[in-house]
Amino acid sequence: MKNIIITGGAGFIGSHVVRLFVNKYPEYRIINVDKLTYAGNLENLRDIEDKPNYRFVKADICDFDTIFALMKEEQVTGVIHLAAESHVDRSIKDPFTFARTNVMGTLCMLQAAKLYWESLPTPYMFSPFEGELERVLFYHISTDEVYGALQMTHPEGIEPPFTTTASSSEHHLAYGDKFFTEDLKYMPHSPYSASKASSDHFVRAFHDTYGMPTIVTNCSNNYGPYQVPEKLIPLFINNIR
Repeated sequence: MKNIIITGGAGFIGSHVVRLFVNKYPEYRIINVDKLTYAGNLENLRDIEDKPNYRFVKADICDFDTIFALMKEEQVTGVIHLAAESHVDRSIKDPFTFARTNVMGTLCMLQAAKLYWESLPTPYMFSPFEGELERVLFYHISTDEVYGALQMTHPEGIEPPFTTTASSSEHHLAYGDKFFTEDLKYMPHSPYSASKASSDHFVRAFHDTYGMPTIVTNCSNNYGPYQVPEKLIPLFINNIR
């Protein structure tokens, strides 16, 4: 049986991930760990709160003792780490909170997972069925903002005809034709992206130093149901109403 901790599971993206796993994998046990700050709301998960394979734990990811005890109690085999402070403007006003949650919180999760998984009969392996072994996994969700800004490769713009209707009929404004890839150098420009870049480095350090199975993903912006109204698209929608 797989026992998976999902951090930040009462938030915007996290609640969708929790719901997906609880409904799609009834044989998994899903432990939702969330501090319930302004960005977390259990109303997002009312439809699955009574499912037999779901448990909510109100906890701070920076509370190592609580997280480590939960790892042992639930015999955790995987972590999907979404919990983070994520609003750039807030990070400019209060960088300490972002460093604490995004850097120290991630380090706390990593160390708790490391200590528990290294205590298993076969380190970093668990037995879903008798006679079988499977690797544990720490899955860290990050952001493309750690790469900074893309180069403006065509500052002069281009003349018509255009292939997009979003441009002026007279002149296409300056633009870039490059894309973010995992091969780009890290170049964060805000306290938020700097804190996420640091957390990414810690995840990779635990993989390289201790052999912990890890994955880091750097997604772009998301939007949709349950998103906090301070973010751009829901802010505009609410103001239009």
